[in-house]
Amino acid sequence: MELLTTNNVWMMVCTFLVFFMHLGFSFLEIGLTQQKNTVNILFKNFFVITAGIIIYYLVGFNLMYPGDFVMGGTVGFAGPFIDPGEGYDQLTYADGGYTYWTDFLFQAMFAATAATIISGAVAERIKIFSFILIASLYVAIVYPIVGSWQWGGGWASQMGFIDFAGSTLVHSVGGWGALIIIFFLGARKGKFDKDGNPVAIPGSNLPLSAAGVLILWLGWFGFNGGSVLSADPALTSLVLVTTCLAAAAGGIACALTAKLVYGTLDITMFMNGVLGGLVGITAGADLMSPAEAIYIGIIAGPIVLGGVYLLDKAKLDDPVGAIPVHLFCGIWGTLACGIFGASAALEQVGIQAAVIGIAGIFCCIGASLIVLLVKALVGLRVSEAEEAEGLDIAEHGTSAVSYTHLTLPTNREV
Repeated sequence: MELLTTNNVWMMVCTFLVFFMHLGFSFLEIGLTQQKNTVNILFKNFFVITAGIIIYYLVGFNLMYPGDFVMGGTVGFAGPFIDPGEGYDQLTYADGGYTYWTDFLFQAMFAATAATIISGAVAERIKIFSFILIASLYVAIVYPIVGSWQWGGGWASQMGFIDFAGSTLVHSVGGWGALIIIFFLGARKGKFDKDGNPVAIPGSNLPLSAAGVLILWLGWFGFNGGSVLSADPALTSLVLVTTCLAAAAGGIACALTAKLVYGTLDITMFMNGVLGGLVGITAGADLMSPAEAIYIGIIAGPIVLGGVYLLDKAKLDDPVGAIPVHLFCGIWGTLACGIFGASAALEQVGIQAAVIGIAGIFCCIGASLIVLLVKALVGLRVSEAEEAEGLDIAEHGTSAVSYTHLTLPTNREV
């Protein structure tokens, strides 16, 4: 009982840290976008965490952990609502590692994270009701089905696929959804000139974004540390060390690469490089040595920079760099489990690549169907006039900042 209490308390602490990450996502998105859309971003992030928990309670948890599968371990559903069942014994559930209720809450935080990734990529031009529908359907259907393939005991886990805390199952799932949505949504007005060249749209508050990244880094200790699913001192400590080293290496590598390519030390690249390193280590944080964690971060940093370049070339507008960070680095981190660490082997690389590909196809098809449905029902983006005015006023009827207008004298007495 004492061990159960210790493990359960650690899991709850990690749950709180992952919950706190949503403040970090909000700060990051607000700081990298225009001030006239601040309220809209806050609304989206509040919706993601509140609706995400409710949706996961209603269907998500039992779709992700169905118990019994059909169609070769592809899908299963244990019924609506969470219920541990009549035979529930907290001393035997999860081998006594934590309670059923803690399991639900910890996993619900992950589900909301997948939708938050989408929020950043579609910022400044999507209708709020369209976002609500898309995020709800994606979290209710696509995210838990993909997660069930591995964490729910489905076909990917039977193949020997490795994804410790969700480089693919959380981050790439959110990233694939974001990629499809911005393809249909289109770029912000003024993002590309008449020749198709990208035009920088400066963020409103870089210090706030920096605070957001540091909050996310802190929250990642819960994201990865909690995925140990116990308070085992040796493994938990290793996971926290590899997580931190990959983040540091990713930030430095991305900043230096930006300096070599563009001649400037770009703080936004430094910040997103840190996040790229965190996403990259998430799949194998429990398998890597400290040195291997650094290698993963060093490669993740330039991947972020290259991802931004590729999106610009494709004329796809991602205001916060969510897709390079979460999708591209998520793919890299998942592949890295077959290249580095305790499970490194050519066969493992093949398994990792196969699941990445199948999950990507499923997410793209699912996201496309959801977007097309929502587009047919309510449309996707606001009007040009509403976009120019800002979504705070157009969608919410308020502004994040109150201005005091001073009446200045027209004639100055000497």
